[in-house]
Amino acid sequence: MGSKNLKAIAVRGTRGITLDDSEGFREMVLSTLGSFKKSPVASLEIPDSMSNQGTATDVKPISSLGCLTVRNFQGGIFEEIEKISGDVLRDTIFKRRVTCFGCPIGCTRSTKVSVLGFEGEGVGPEYETISLLGSSCGVSSLPAIAKAGYICNELGLDTISMGGTIACAMELFERGFLSEEEVGFKLNFGNAEAMVKLVMQTGLRQGFGDVLADGGYRMAERYGHPELFMGVKKQEFPSYDPRGLKGMGLGYVTSNRGADHCKAYDTVELPDNLGIEGKPALIKRFQDLMAVIDAAGLCMFYAKGVSSDEAPDLVLSGLETVTGAGYDMKTMFRAGERIWNLERLFNLKAGFTRKDDTLPLRMLEEPMPAGPAKGHVHELDVLLPEYYKLRGWDENGVPTREKLAELELEDEL
Repeated sequence: MGSKNLKAIAVRGTRGITLDDSEGFREMVLSTLGSFKKSPVASLEIPDSMSNQGTATDVKPISSLGCLTVRNFQGGIFEEIEKISGDVLRDTIFKRRVTCFGCPIGCTRSTKVSVLGFEGEGVGPEYETISLLGSSCGVSSLPAIAKAGYICNELGLDTISMGGTIACAMELFERGFLSEEEVGFKLNFGNAEAMVKLVMQTGLRQGFGDVLADGGYRMAERYGHPELFMGVKKQEFPSYDPRGLKGMGLGYVTSNRGADHCKAYDTVELPDNLGIEGKPALIKRFQDLMAVIDAAGLCMFYAKGVSSDEAPDLVLSGLETVTGAGYDMKTMFRAGERIWNLERLFNLKAGFTRKDDTLPLRMLEEPMPAGPAKGHVHELDVLLPEYYKLRGWDENGVPTREKLAELELEDEL
């Protein structure tokens, strides 16, 4: 859209919205709100809930697993984590909670920074912004991270891709593959001023930002070291290291839109996060559920706000009371599976193959250097074939005719 100078699409409805079962919908909403308000995600009685700290509440737990992105995924534990955590955000730059209409969570933070050189105000930073523009760049200044996030918001930049691209550039610089002359200034890990400056340069395609604007993969390839790009299908990793979250790593690889934490899930308690048994089935089920949630226009925290066992029931109840289309649990998951397979077929027709379903060599060959996941790599060679089999795809990741016929998609092959 940006290449076409399209800035916005505005849509205004003029007719009312009818529900198949208004009373049932009302009861479902009240029940769901009750479930959310008791959960660790939305309860205001719990200090580190998402309602109290926003998504930044995940910074410390993921770090405690040793799975936070640190210096372009060279490690999983950030030694200055106490300076950028959710409770620090709450106690220093927080102004108020920001919520979508009717939401019991209110995960977004309105913040303000007064630190000289990083002044500004806006929303965020979220967990991913803190980790990708923070720990992944070796930056421990929360005001600098927030400032970079404000700029991304104003210029329409994704903070995950932006942070991952800068972190990759920093590693290229520290390894001597990228010179100070080419960048215009030192680009060492921990350089908060350089990080913020590059965000602005990228948005305006000025200076070295013009190189970064094409993304981390193309930048790393330009300097002869694509192996230092941390992502899948040329999309930068979110802040969960696959070596310590095996299910998340499989989700990155099999997501239809590149590395994506919104289409993956993993247990986040030791040692389950390090195990691989049952992970392909877990990931497939979550992907199919998320396909339904996305198609229904729901927030992904609809699935995270309650237990993983309760989420499908809530989604099904919502679909049925609104549409009355006759969904049951089986047909709802089948709808998600149809969506997932259609997206896969689109990618195959666009030229993607099994070779694109992979992780960087760092994840597969370089053991995690320290922390609870120390010594671990990702066992993709074991997990991916099992996932393909569960999906009803062949050894190359292509949906079989039998699977497409089952989903009434045989004409799409």
